Amino acid sequence: GKVEIENVIKEGVLQQEAYDVEHRTCRIKLDANENPYSLPIDLKEKLLHKISSLSLNRYPSAGSPEMRSAIAGNLGVTDDMILIGNGADELIQILLTAVKSESAGGILIPVPTFAMYKISAINAGHNVIEISLDDGFDLPLEKMLDVISERRPGITFLSYPNNPSGNCFDVEKMEKIIAISQGIVVVDEAYFHFSKKTFLPYIKKWDNLVILRTLSKVGLSALRIGIMVGNPLLIHQLNKVRLPYNLNTVSQVAGQFFVEHEQEFLLRIDQIISSREWLVDQLRNIDGIKPYPSDANFILFSCCKDKNSVYEKLISKGILVKNFPSYGPLKDCMRVTVGTEEENREFVKSLREIVIP
Repeated sequence: GKVEIENVIKEGVLQQEAYDVEHRTCRIKLDANENPYSLPIDLKEKLLHKISSLSLNRYPSAGSPEMRSAIAGNLGVTDDMILIGNGADELIQILLTAVKSESAGGILIPVPTFAMYKISAINAGHNVIEISLDDGFDLPLEKMLDVISERRPGITFLSYPNNPSGNCFDVEKMEKIIAISQGIVVVDEAYFHFSKKTFLPYIKKWDNLVILRTLSKVGLSALRIGIMVGNPLLIHQLNKVRLPYNLNTVSQVAGQFFVEHEQEFLLRIDQIISSREWLVDQLRNIDGIKPYPSDANFILFSCCKDKNSVYEKLISKGILVKNFPSYGPLKDCMRVTVGTEEENREFVKSLREIVIP
């Protein structure tokens, strides 16, 4: 038979561009909010030793039970409150697949924020309600409360700290949003290790609160390990949507290994935080560059000169940062990940040469 592809694909999918991951290879890669340090060699060898004894001919344990248990203990919750995903991205997708779309009031997203909330929501057939953050990139509380009481969104996504702006939203505003919401409120703590701020203590207070964590930023991005914490009744339903073998065996072993060696994994975190403070100070001292305060491992900054040419010139010097579209709230902005001390110095030096020739 002959098929008109446009006739079988969802409208929401047809109308969007694919998520743009920059494929240019640069010496210094500061675009993806990765941890710039590889694992300490002895730690890596221990992990590889564990991996070497795995039976790769067998399916992974369905639902990652051993890792789930280790993570639950680590976070001080029960196993039935944890769902393990192939990155937090998959957990976002599972939630959006499970939640009603026909009758529900849509998915509420304060913008700008992490791109995958909207992309995955549209792909799952949801209506997306976007509300602009205020000038300080904080939540416009009254507007959000109005939308929540009128439209009753099925899910509200709050990135904490927010990517790409780097700040943590006001806690009291977030509490009010969670308290009034009749849908699920997802607090995405992907950058928790750099902010050290968490809603975990509230997890039993509100049964509509869901917290996301990841092991990507502590140095395991390659293994795609995401963690969801939520109330057991919700997790029970979401487990029906999760693919049985969603996390591979290597990643499951690495997740347990992280819990056993957490302190060693986190050794570099304070280094990244102090580098972030150094980087913000340096950027403040470059004419035409304005960095925004950050609680994460990246810094959003605006550039009053021709931003796109500054971006291209950085690439020509071998430095890749994240550029944003030349329209909307981030039209003058780029985002730089905190790298190693050497990478940070070279980025600042290059930016200074480009902006102040």
